[in-house]
Amino acid sequence: MEKKNIFALIQEMETQMGHMHSELGGLKLVIKELLEENHRLSFENEQLRKILKREADPAEATHPIAPNHPQPNKAEEHGEDVVGEGYDNLARLYHEGFHICNVYYGHLRTEGDCLFCLSFLNK
Repeated sequence: MEKKNIFALIQEMETQMGHMHSELGGLKLVIKELLEENHRLSFENEQLRKILKREADPAEATHPIAPNHPQPNKAEEHGEDVVGEGYDNLARLYHEGFHICNVYYGHLRTEGDCLFCLSFLNK
């Protein structure tokens, strides 16, 4: 009789270990997601600090946002023709490190230039 109790006890321990193993796997996934989010937020925070520093420093604020885009003429400055205002805003967002393409719009660019965004800017 005692041998059957030992076998039942071992089976119960094995079941508990299986549950603990699955819980440990779930915790590992949660930790992985948290680490990825932490890395993404740290990178975004760094980018925002650069933007804030650039806006606070008047010497750096004088450089053009989109060097390939022509500067607005006097008619545009007075509100007569503001067709390029949306383009300028998108170019500014792109140069600040955000996607402007329809695939990843609003997400932070982490791997350099995006071909979708660049083709959108060149239209």
